[in-house]
This record gives sequence, structure tokens and C-alpha cells, in this order.
Amino acid sequence: METSNITNEVKEELIQIKDGTKLKNIKSKYIINEIFDFLRTKKSLEMVRYSRNFKKKLNLTLNDHKEYSEKFSSIIIDIIPAENINGKFINIINKEDESYYHIYFNNSKEEIKRNYLKETEKIKNIKIIITYQIQSLKKLFYHCKCIQSLNFKNFTRNNISDMSDMFFLCTSLKEINFHQINTDNATSMKEMFSLCKSLKRINLSKFNTKNVTNMSGMFSMCKSLKEVNITNLRTNNVTDMSFMFYGCSSLRELNVSNLDTNNATDMSYMFYGCSLLKELNLSNFVTNKINTMKEMFAFCKSLKELNISNFNITDIENKSNMFEGCSKELKMKTKVQNKN
Repeated sequence: METSNITNEVKEELIQIKDGTKLKNIKSKYIINEIFDFLRTKKSLEMVRYSRNFKKKLNLTLNDHKEYSEKFSSIIIDIIPAENINGKFINIINKEDESYYHIYFNNSKEEIKRNYLKETEKIKNIKIIITYQIQSLKKLFYHCKCIQSLNFKNFTRNNISDMSDMFFLCTSLKEINFHQINTDNATSMKEMFSLCKSLKRINLSKFNTKNVTNMSGMFSMCKSLKEVNITNLRTNNVTDMSFMFYGCSSLRELNVSNLDTNNATDMSYMFYGCSLLKELNLSNFVTNKINTMKEMFAFCKSLKELNISNFNITDIENKSNMFEGCSKELKMKTKVQNKN
């Protein structure tokens, strides 16, 4: 069958899907490929997102369903805006006036053609559907001060590589629910939550960070952060951990026992200003490739127990002021504990 004829057949199928009429039982994988290529071109993937219902209608196998879901599925995010705050709530730019995302206010079926709130508006809920196959979510919510809560309802797409600065300066953000998220191919999470000063809890238990190389400033200046779940983070490829927990002045406990530092080269300012932190067990940290630990624990004023027994800092180029502003008791303990 000629490609042109296939395309016509695909268009007929799309008309049926859009009109809600009875679907044909499409079995040809080639036709299915054509359907999704067509949808991707037209930026209308949300029309036939790969739901179980759609899978059943197209008589697909589970493997087909998974494959297409990960490749083409829409990213759906629910936003609750903060009261009486106007401004941007998303930073996706349209190219050539093509629709890369779709926005709905207050669960309305009517699509809104803008990405900001007006001062007089009383919006309780915003739904964003990202359909275009972008590979970067860098600065997606950069300085979006009007966001109070974010819920990732659907995020099975596996082609996202850059998540740096994703929530940077979301100063009103209090809650993020990563119920569904796919980070399998992400390589950068630099300053991802930096300066989210209202955020109290972050649960990253569903994150797959096996390909991430940069976590610099990931939680820096999250001044209200009291609880962060990073027990499932895979950091074996991370080289930059500088400023990672910089200025997290409300953290009282931090479990970093799972962090793999075999390839880390920079830990400068990593725990700087964690002024309520009383204990840190870094006995699992490997420091063979580290170049700098400058001010790594500086101004951790409450820190009393610090296990760095396996540290080898003899060849580290910059280890200045590692314990600046820490207690004399802690300095003596670490000196006895690690003669290097």
C-alpha cells in the first residue's frame, strides 16, 4: 500500500476519533505509526493520548502501548495558583505560532491562549497539557511566583534530557506532587528547586537519576525545606554536587547514605549554611576525584556529629574554610577522626 493512501486512511481514522464515532479495529503497526507521526506533526497528541481505552480500541499489545506512551504521550500538569498574585505560570515559548501546549482555567473545556494571570482574575485551577515533543524542560516554571501547588498527573514521556532551573525562584510554591514522572534520560537537574523558599517537603522517590551528571544547587536556598526524600537518587554519574543543599537553613535531618560520589569532582559549598543540621554521616562518600571542597560545611552551626572517616583530602586542590563558622568541638572531632 502506498504511503499517500495510508495517510488518507489515517486521516479518516482521525476524523472518526475526533467525531467520537465507531473506530475501526486497526491492527497494522505501520498504520499506528502513521497515526502518531501525523498527530505529532499537527501538535494534537492530547486528542488520542494512549489511554487504556484507546489501547483496547486499537487492539494493541501491552508492549506497543508502553512504547507509544513513552514516545508520544502528553505531559499533563495541574496548577493551583497562589491567591492575589498575578504573573506567569509557565515559560514555554511558541515557535511560528504552533501550539506546543494547551491551557485550561478552572477545569473549563475552553482553551486559554496565554500563559499568565491577570491581577483581577480569580483562578483556582490551571491545567497544562504539553503535546510537542520538546526534550528540555529547562526553566519551565522559572520565576513563576504565582504558583502555589503543582501536580504531575501524566508524565510517561521518556525523552526529557534537561530539567535545570525547572522550578527556580518559584517563591510561592508550597507543594509538588510527582505522582507520575519519567526522568530516565535527564542529564541535568542543576538548580532545579533553587530559591523555592516556601517549599517545605520534596519527595523524589520516583526520580530515576541514573543519567544525571549535574546536581549543582539543586535545593539551594530552599529556606523552609524541612524534609527531602532522596533515598532513591542514583548519583553514580554526577560530577558536580556543589551548592546542592546550600542555605537549607530549616533542615534538621538529611539522609545522604545512598549518594554515590565515585565520579564527583566538586563538593564546594555543598552543605553551606545548613544551620539546624546536627548530624551528617558521610562515611560512604568516596572523594578520590574531588578537586574542591571549599566551605563544604561552612556555617553549619549546630553540627555536632560528622562522620568523614573515609575522606582522603590530601590531594584536593581547594579545601579552604571547610569548617568556617562551625563549633570548635566539631573541628577537633574531625581532626582526630581524619588525620588527612
